[in-house]
Amino acid sequence: MAAGRAEAPPDGVPGVLLVNLGTPEAPTAAAVRRYLAEFLSDPRVVELPRLVWWPILHGIVLRTRPARSARRYARIWDRDGSPLRLHTERQARLAAGYLGERLRRPIRVEFAMRYGAPSVGAQIERMAQAGVTRILVVPLYPQYCASATASVLDSVARCVQRMRDVPALRWVKDFHADPGYIGSLAALVREHWAREGRPERLLMSFHGVPRRGVDRGDPYAAQCRTTAQRLAAELGLEENQWQMSFQSRFGSARWLEPQTADALVALARAGVRKVAVLCPGFVSDCLETLEEIGIDGKAEFLRAGGAEFSALPCLNETDPWIRALCGLVEANLAGWVSAPPG
Repeated sequence: MAAGRAEAPPDGVPGVLLVNLGTPEAPTAAAVRRYLAEFLSDPRVVELPRLVWWPILHGIVLRTRPARSARRYARIWDRDGSPLRLHTERQARLAAGYLGERLRRPIRVEFAMRYGAPSVGAQIERMAQAGVTRILVVPLYPQYCASATASVLDSVARCVQRMRDVPALRWVKDFHADPGYIGSLAALVREHWAREGRPERLLMSFHGVPRRGVDRGDPYAAQCRTTAQRLAAELGLEENQWQMSFQSRFGSARWLEPQTADALVALARAGVRKVAVLCPGFVSDCLETLEEIGIDGKAEFLRAGGAEFSALPCLNETDPWIRALCGLVEANLAGWVSAPPG
């Protein structure tokens, strides 16, 4: 190869697979039971010996939780389906259009759910059958967590074990400090402020995980803290104008603290009248943001004496986020495909 000349990317269509956590197919007890059975059977999610966990899961959890969870899903279900799936599908479609215009060549962008449908394995096989020879896997979790991000890689590995001609693979580990991601969050907050006014406190609520995972080396908590600090700096917030918390605790193990529900009650009892909650760890609205925060969190804050509560939407299909997502994808496709000059 001549000096100074970039090597041409390999032949074949490059592909991008956006992966989100998952959702039941319907807000019914039967559908939720199938979803929870897959989710809670993942050893990355519940790190207990199978002999200990299996009787609890099948003897108690899957007998009692599906009906209760189905009622929660019904409160936020869109007429067209699961909010999480709808937003993820739209993000994939918008990213495909933007990348195609930016790179001036076909880029196949698909989406998958780690639990539920469409599955990671089915989408990889579908892309390969369509002639995709290189796949960038993008778990839509800004902060790396073994129980979420690494589980996506587990599912990719199981898929390619069955394939004869395995496509070239890359993956995005995290993007918790990516400037585009932080900027898109800041734009979302500023738009909310312009419409609703600034709150006394901005609470950044991240999905919780058991403390023992962090103690064993998971960088999740530190990355959440970095995201919160960088966003606060981008927004010019003083220390007494924001804080972070963790939501969605399950089981009796010790989880990351403070818990979001406890933080909301404490803020109200401390005299904070107006609070806004942002969920930076979720790029798409889902049960945890729409119901746990938007309905239950609001009720807890008002019941404890607060006066005004706002649950900010997730990034969803906002233009700054789609541009940031495509920038992240383009950076990780380097060497496989590049934007034309000019």
